[in-house]
Amino acid sequence: MLQFHFDTDKKRYKSFELPGAKPHYNPDKPGQVEHIFLNLSLDISNQTCFGDCSISLLPIRNHIDRLVLDAVNLKIKSVLINEVEQKFEHDGKKLYIYLSEATQCGKRLLLAIAYSVEKPQRGIYFIQPNKYYPHKPTQVWTQGEDEDSRYWFPCFDYPGQLSTSEIRIRVPKPLMAISNGELIDTLEDGNHQIYHWVQKQVHPTYLMTLAVSDFSEIKQAWRDKTISYYVEKGREADAERSLSKTPRMVEFLSQSYGYIYPYAKYAQVCVDDFIFGGMENTSTTLLTDRCLLDERSLLDNRNTESLVVHELAHQWFGDLLVIKHWSHAWIKEGMASYSEVMWTEHEYGLEEAAYYRLLEARSYLNEDSHRYRRPMVTHVYREAIELYDRHIYEKGSCVYHMIRAELGEELFWQAIHTFVKDYAHQTVETIDLLRSIEKATGRNLSFLFDQYVYRGGHPDFKITYSWDGDANLAKLTVTQTQASDERDLFDLKIPIGFGYRAEKSLLKTFTVRINEREQSFYFPLGEKPDFISFDVGNNFLKTVVLEYPLPELKAQLECDPHPVSRIYAAEALAKKGGWEVVQALSNALQNDPFWGVRAEVAKNLAEVKLDQVFDSLVSGLGDTSPFVRVAVVESLSQIKTYSSYQAVKELVEKGDQSYYVEAAACQSLGLISATNLDENIDEDTTINLLASVLQSRAGWNEIVRSGAIAGLSQFKTSEAALNLVLEYSKLGVSQALRLSAIKALGKISLGQSPTNLERILGQLGEIAKETFFLTQIAVISALGKMETPKAIGILQSLADQTSDGRVRRYAQEEIPKVQKHIGPEKSLRHMREELDQLKQQNQELKSRLENLEAKSKTVGKQE
Repeated sequence: MLQFHFDTDKKRYKSFELPGAKPHYNPDKPGQVEHIFLNLSLDISNQTCFGDCSISLLPIRNHIDRLVLDAVNLKIKSVLINEVEQKFEHDGKKLYIYLSEATQCGKRLLLAIAYSVEKPQRGIYFIQPNKYYPHKPTQVWTQGEDEDSRYWFPCFDYPGQLSTSEIRIRVPKPLMAISNGELIDTLEDGNHQIYHWVQKQVHPTYLMTLAVSDFSEIKQAWRDKTISYYVEKGREADAERSLSKTPRMVEFLSQSYGYIYPYAKYAQVCVDDFIFGGMENTSTTLLTDRCLLDERSLLDNRNTESLVVHELAHQWFGDLLVIKHWSHAWIKEGMASYSEVMWTEHEYGLEEAAYYRLLEARSYLNEDSHRYRRPMVTHVYREAIELYDRHIYEKGSCVYHMIRAELGEELFWQAIHTFVKDYAHQTVETIDLLRSIEKATGRNLSFLFDQYVYRGGHPDFKITYSWDGDANLAKLTVTQTQASDERDLFDLKIPIGFGYRAEKSLLKTFTVRINEREQSFYFPLGEKPDFISFDVGNNFLKTVVLEYPLPELKAQLECDPHPVSRIYAAEALAKKGGWEVVQALSNALQNDPFWGVRAEVAKNLAEVKLDQVFDSLVSGLGDTSPFVRVAVVESLSQIKTYSSYQAVKELVEKGDQSYYVEAAACQSLGLISATNLDENIDEDTTINLLASVLQSRAGWNEIVRSGAIAGLSQFKTSEAALNLVLEYSKLGVSQALRLSAIKALGKISLGQSPTNLERILGQLGEIAKETFFLTQIAVISALGKMETPKAIGILQSLADQTSDGRVRRYAQEEIPKVQKHIGPEKSLRHMREELDQLKQQNQELKSRLENLEAKSKTVGKQE
């Protein structure tokens, strides 16, 4: 707690704790829940679920005369204990049962609660066709994490209670019902069918699930277990294309964790309107149907693969080992995210995994710098769902990798195996992981956990280098720039490598202890190194600013064996600027063997404000990797010349194999056209071209058309562009495209007339009344970009009325942003626009000068 306040009270970082945050603990346990049995029926047309919930409870204390269960907005009809009716009260949130006979330790209680739920707010979701979306499938599905199971059945709804469970559900034909565990029976009941599922291993209430629809079932096998995929009929090929690596993933993770997949089956159920990417319900994961790929999207979409392995990893970390309290959620989410890295390494190689880790680190770093800083373990919050952020996912993944780097391969996996075996089917806290590491390896990693888990932040390193030719000494000075006082310093042992062009893969490595604000290290070498690699292997979570001489950075970009080190060199080079830097980056864009480096080089080329950059970038449009082509197109949008406009326009017109390249081209075309002063670029022509994309290029998840919407949103003074965006934000438009249009309303509002601004606010105000989670988040995103007090009113209304803690928090976080926009930020934006024009004129002058200097050097060499 104390360290938490040290980290967040500083003005540099926003506080994670919003007003109303308080410490949260698990409640006292009246006893151990042994089994939960739901015997239910569905009335789908009336969005109703009704039946009985039976809970077997073994008391662990004598003389308890009242039980308190979670039961939000349920209609409780009766309560029996051991077949004797009990008095009860229900306040809409809690069910208070007054026992006719006080508990006796060891004497089992069987609670039988008759109840119903109508039009639930959360927990269980009814999906049906309507006048706007007549082809939507009929589905019912549940979502329990974090504390939403209480919205569809009465329970002790916190992760510290583990029990077996069963669900017997009556559904209308031809619908089928999927749940946890094994299907032990199906019965005909007139026009209905009854499915009876039993989960024999213990798990918490938030992992109990139900999914109902007229699914198509696809079966595979792993060893003696069934791997099933359930999708809407007609999407069987998409399911096989998207999910068929699952058996190999089960084998891979069974071996990695040292524990064979523990459940009777593994099912993946793809459902409509799902509010997450996926949810790891025990033995039965629910996934958004937007993860299903068509043939073209398979070219450059690995998001589905990452999602599948992430949710599968939870079957061990989260389901087999259950967190005792939400504050320790990083244990499961961090490992599930790190399993994405592990699978990438297994399937695609070490360089791909290293780049994946870099992207995860950046995701966390962005949240840390722009949203808030917090410890990974904290029990101070308003609602537990607030903890599900980049700190526990991406930072958690980075922490697991640091543990692996610290222990080495053999000891790391030995520790993981020990952790999983020792705590299988039990609850765990962070200290249990530390204890397992020490038990398996003898190593005490408290120093690492204290710095990265129990406090917020990471080290920010600035490194300078010089060479003493007389003494053959390399001098490296390392500064921890994040440290404003001693408590902010990190104490780490970091490997530093020195390399030579002749032996690119052989680094002479020294490990140094970095624990002060500024330290200088001297390394004796036989000859001057060509390049320096700080944190060999890039194992530590950090930021790095390299202040090396130009020759060393060029050599590092060209020769360093690790891709992330080459990326750091590209970033440092771009900051130096100049024609020589453009040449070095251009060479890397053409020749680096790894696409991740080439993509990063393309981004950094755009940071060098010289006209010569265009020729270097445009050649990258022919790169074999679609990921590189996306980066090149995005970088061309930063140049904003007629040449870049022509290149991107041609790409929009002729298309690309990749959905993502086309989408990036549409967005970039709008950005170049809307912000360029060149008289040859016609705004109406661009808007008409993007409108034609909207009319003709519907495809997988609306990626391309969403790119066109993003392009149109750049025209902040155009009523024609606004009309198109407004049209696609209406009900009836495909969900993915509509969400993009809603978000775009915020950006396009910034230069519109007062009349058009009122149209935008009116549209967002109406959409904000809809209850679908993703729609509300899109509205919040749009409003957060606006510069009018009226946006604050809609945001506050959303925060006040929603039942979802995420919506409430996001809305409240956007309000101060709008307040900032209304004030000096608005005038600053106009000043920035004028400054951009001056920079463009300056760039032309600098480019001419570089050309003259280059010609001068060429003439000098000839003489």
